[in-house]
Amino acid sequence: MDIHSLLENLTIEEKAALLAGVDFMFTNPVPRLGIPSARMSDGPHGLRVQKEGGDNGVAGSEPATCFPTAVSTASSWNPDNTYKMGEAIAEEMLHYGIDILLGPGACIKRNPLCGRNFEYFSEDPLLAGRMGAAEVNGVQSKGCGVSVKHFALNNAENFRFMGDSVCDMRAIREIYLKVFEIIVKESKPHTMMCAYNKINGEYCCENKWLLTDILRDKFGFDGLVMSDWGAVNNRIEGVKAGLDLEMPSCNGVNDKIIENAVKNGELDEKYLDNVVQNILNLVEKYKYINDIKITFDEKEHYDLAVEIAENSAVLLKNNNNILPIKESEKVLIVGDMAKISRYQGGGSSHITPFFEYSLTDSLDKFGIKYDYLDGYHKNYKKDNRDLIKKIAKVADNYDKIVICVGLPDNMEVEGLDRKHINLPQTY
Repeated sequence: MDIHSLLENLTIEEKAALLAGVDFMFTNPVPRLGIPSARMSDGPHGLRVQKEGGDNGVAGSEPATCFPTAVSTASSWNPDNTYKMGEAIAEEMLHYGIDILLGPGACIKRNPLCGRNFEYFSEDPLLAGRMGAAEVNGVQSKGCGVSVKHFALNNAENFRFMGDSVCDMRAIREIYLKVFEIIVKESKPHTMMCAYNKINGEYCCENKWLLTDILRDKFGFDGLVMSDWGAVNNRIEGVKAGLDLEMPSCNGVNDKIIENAVKNGELDEKYLDNVVQNILNLVEKYKYINDIKITFDEKEHYDLAVEIAENSAVLLKNNNNILPIKESEKVLIVGDMAKISRYQGGGSSHITPFFEYSLTDSLDKFGIKYDYLDGYHKNYKKDNRDLIKKIAKVADNYDKIVICVGLPDNMEVEGLDRKHINLPQTY
């Protein structure tokens, strides 16, 4: 595309329309001038490809490989893991015709109660930055793009739409922005996703200091800035500050506001042209992707996910050499999570996997003998003393007891922070 020529030929109305999505996961095309859409998909540890342009939830998403979440991959301290994961995700993006992966999530873990911590790498900006940059490089090595999120200081889920992250400048620069600086400088992501919250009283999506002075001028970012879904507050101020793309569709409301603002002199058209140019530059990157329909080996990607998970596993203690369990030992497996694995958190990153194997599935597959007891009630509400008594009665009959516990879906989820750090009382 000749972007200079397109800018001259686009009407004010068409320019304004380009500044928002056409639906939930596509940018706005301009067929008259041959400007196509770019297509996005939730991530960041695998694809949640939505059908027909809408938000179809988990049940309506296409199957994909569910790779280990960021909290796991960061535990490996090995950027090769996230690079290989990024490559594999990009292959699935090319298969489904996806241009931009909405990830990785690079927010700093400020509080262990954040409901979305499973999606973020670390409380350490160097570790998070290096792991995130490797994932970006892996995805973009195949010609696809990413949207690094959530920029910035978006470290809690409660009140995330209106929260104000009040923070001193040293902490902002040395901790909360450092992770994004590392990713921008080491991997040059195609896009950054602007967060919902305010920083010291000003919304991220209309914060010139954040989006222009820091991101572009200090970090050297030359890609596109998009909003988180529904994060736009004042669209005119956002254009002036450096917010390029509003997602998802605003149903034409902000298009008209921008159009009128240019016509009445409230918004200088140079700001509009800058934003449109960033959008056209982005779309230009992917103009051939829809012509590349590749196939990939689902089992090979699953095996890679297993390899990364194994490399990321952390053994905290092994007192008296309890592990590994010997084949001759009699083993009791306790807990419903041995049968229904908790391998990802809830929310927009929840993936419909090609393959799903629980602990008991794997034990059965390899012919390993064991006995099983529930140990706790599945609804996490009933008193468990009756089930615990059953375990106590038979415990002496076993050499080893493996207890599978963890957080249920409603305690590890986007949009909600945990109330405490304890496991549910029913355990």
